[in-house]
Amino acid sequence: MTGVEQGRTDEALRALAEPRRRAIVRVLAAGELPVGRLAEQFDVTRSAVSQHLRVLEDAGLVTHRRDGTRNLYRTRPDGLVPLRRFLEETWAASLDAARRVVEQGAGTSDEEEHHERPTG
Repeated sequence: MTGVEQGRTDEALRALAEPRRRAIVRVLAAGELPVGRLAEQFDVTRSAVSQHLRVLEDAGLVTHRRDGTRNLYRTRPDGLVPLRRFLEETWAASLDAARRVVEQGAGTSDEEEHHERPTG
């Protein structure tokens, strides 16, 4: 993972650490919404939702466009790419470590599987 990707991953993790922001991303994943309609789904002010949206936008997770006087927000699927890559790499490494533990417990290893055993 490059330094830029690591920075984006860190930003995404920080943004999504707050439960309400995760909920906002879930709602926006279903489709584009104006701030007012989005705020109706939460027990906070429209201003608070706007602040959450700014954090999510700064992290590259959502984007907005203007339609007259309204700001319409939607998720940015490509904003999740660095986070997804991080999770996939971490998951793969964890599975590999678990496989090694199991193989050690069973008395096998990659080296044993790749060497021919003498017959005799």
